[in-house]
Amino acid sequence: MTVTTAQQTIAFLVAAEGIEEVELTEPWKMMERAGHVPVLISPDAGTVQLFHHLEASSTRPVDVVVAEASVDDYAALVLPGGVANPDALRTDEQAVAFVRDFVSSGKPVAAICHAPWTLIEADCVRGRRLTSWPSLQTDLRNAGAEWVDEQVVLDGNLITSRKPDDLPAFNEQLVQALGG
Repeated sequence: MTVTTAQQTIAFLVAAEGIEEVELTEPWKMMERAGHVPVLISPDAGTVQLFHHLEASSTRPVDVVVAEASVDDYAALVLPGGVANPDALRTDEQAVAFVRDFVSSGKPVAAICHAPWTLIEADCVRGRRLTSWPSLQTDLRNAGAEWVDEQVVLDGNLITSRKPDDLPAFNEQLVQALGG
């Protein structure tokens, strides 16, 4: 039996550069395959620079500037990693407020690799169980989270994973959270 879900719009929030390409493109493709509409949101209009580790790879056009984005317009939020991407996002007040509002909405928020840095800045990890790239474990613990070394962790509406190798489990958990 195949379960079909209504088409939903999915927000992908990224900074202008430093996005780990596969952590954006693989969940994006999974959302499209599941019949959803991914939308790229960033603090600035134009294009964003994706990276394969530390080397620049492709670019993507921004669909919506975060200052104009409303949580009400999206069914879920995906926060791709890369080191520079979430580090830049956590310094942007509008991006942090969007993440905070999204987590508070109860809608699914999926963060992979270094992306939980933005969740920390939004003060959304206290008392929550998460995973991340291992170097963030101290940051997460200091922010009041329980850090675990697992490929995917679901805690309420937060979905977290450690690295690109975890993308199949991350994507599957996101699809399930959307009712698929």
